[in-house]
Parts: sequence; structure tokens; C-alpha cells
Amino acid sequence: MVSRKHSGQRMGLLQQRCTGHLLFALIFLKAAGALALMIYALVCEAGNLVNLPDKRIGFYNFCLWNVTAGKLQCLKHKHLQLMGISLTGMVLARICVYVCLVFSMFYTIFIGYVKCTEERVSWKVILIVPIIMMIILSGGLGIFLFQISQWIHLCDFTGGFLALVATQALLLLQILTATMYLRWVKNTHPRQSPFTEGALPIYI
Repeated sequence: MVSRKHSGQRMGLLQQRCTGHLLFALIFLKAAGALALMIYALVCEAGNLVNLPDKRIGFYNFCLWNVTAGKLQCLKHKHLQLMGISLTGMVLARICVYVCLVFSMFYTIFIGYVKCTEERVSWKVILIVPIIMMIILSGGLGIFLFQISQWIHLCDFTGGFLALVATQALLLLQILTATMYLRWVKNTHPRQSPFTEGALPIYI
């Protein structure tokens, strides 16, 4: 009976380890997905949230259809100011969004580092970083949309905008998964790594 009890405890600990690995893998996959979406929106789509034949509006472009010329006309900074668009606000929005892209790159690498080193001190950063990224990305998008709201409609948004919205959703899922992971960590042995064999007691 003692042997069965020990066997059951060991199986329970193995299940805990599998749970930890699964949660960590989900965090990594969501981080990689968010990075891929941001690269698509900000690099592949060049930061354009609206990319239509008669309108192209993004963090670096503001082009409207010129009926006289019969083509898209990209407006310069002085024209945007005359239209009531704040250049400071546009620059701030651009910085916020592209800073998130940089954060996302380093965050994905950092997750791999935490998994390899298994430093418990670093695990809380896994939760803090996506919260910061979500706040910054939301702020950048909010500022940008506020500036150009009168020149676009909801149906105008194309792939770049949808990718950033999907990034927000993945960041939220990352936060929820990281919260579950940290709760799981608290239930593991406080002095041993939950990813190593050392976390599993050996019964003779």
C-alpha cells in the first residue's frame, strides 16, 4: 500500500510537470503568434491600417484619392496640419506601436531564456511584459484612430489593422495564461525548479 501511495504521489507530480510545460508552451506560442502578427502589420503592410485602391492610411502614409489627377495623392506634414491632424500625436502613436514590435521580439527570446535557465525571479516578468505591451499598443492605436477618425470608416480597415487587433487578443490570452502559470508555480516546491527531475522525489 505504501508503494501504491508513493506511486500515486509520483504520478501526481509528473502531471504537475506536464501542466507546467503545457502552460509555458502556450505562453511561447502566443508570444510567437503576436510577434508574427505585428511583423505582418508593421513590416509587410508597412504600417498601413487602410490599404484600398482609393485610400491608403497608416503610421507612415496618408494618401487620399485625387479626383483631378485620377490617382492617390500622399499628403505631406504641412497638409496634415492644415487638416487638423496633430503631428505630435501621429509620431507618438507610431513610436508606441513600433516599440511594441521591439518588445515582442525580445520578449519571445526572453521566454526561451527563462525556460532554459529556470530562474524563478524572471517568471513574473512573463506576466508584466505583455501587460505593458497591451497598454502601449492600445494607447498607440487609440491616439492614431482619434487623429484620423473622420477620414476612415469601419469598413475601410484592411489586413494591417486586423492583425493589430488580433495581436491585442493574443496579448490578453498571454496575460491570462501567464497568470495561470504563476498560480501553478506557487503550488510547486518553493526551492526547486518544476521543470527538472529534482522537483520529483525519488522513492525507494
